[in-house]
Amino acid sequence: MTPAVTAAKIDLSELDRHRPYLLKFAMLQLRQKDAAEDVVQDVFLAALKGAQGFAGRSSVRTWLTSILLNKIADYRARAQRETSLDARQEQDAESVDALFQANGTYVSMPQEWRNPEEALGDRRFFEALERCLEGLSPRDARTFLLRELMGLSIDEICKETGVSATNCSVILHRARMRLRACLEARWFAGAAET
Repeated sequence: MTPAVTAAKIDLSELDRHRPYLLKFAMLQLRQKDAAEDVVQDVFLAALKGAQGFAGRSSVRTWLTSILLNKIADYRARAQRETSLDARQEQDAESVDALFQANGTYVSMPQEWRNPEEALGDRRFFEALERCLEGLSPRDARTFLLRELMGLSIDEICKETGVSATNCSVILHRARMRLRACLEARWFAGAAET
């Protein structure tokens, strides 16, 4: 369908066509299948209730994705109230600290990535990246995806997540360090052998 879909033309089959995309997006953000399915279901309920407000100025997928982002934010706000922030930060700091010696040097030097651009064209690379993202805390994965996938600025991420700019930078650094170590083990080490 074209972006000029009118509210009257949105039906369950139109919404259901976007389910795989929305579910994958929610899984990357939430990393829990049950939570992702619940959030996507909430998106469909909100879309059906608000279909008359859809003016067709964007594609249905874009409209649904914006609803999904709001539902994910709501889910995270509820979940954050239930989890101790200090405990999560302590665990994250310990896992990144394990990559360095007491003098600040790497425990083991990062591997040279022979051809990163070539890896971006390989579907298996993105599967390895998804598995590595699952190893991050939900907060770190979300912050990384907001910055690197969605291209938000640090200020925008701070508004979205409620953390300070300094804390956001630390979160991004830790996420990148852990992702690099994971990708070296799951992807680039295997690519070097073949």
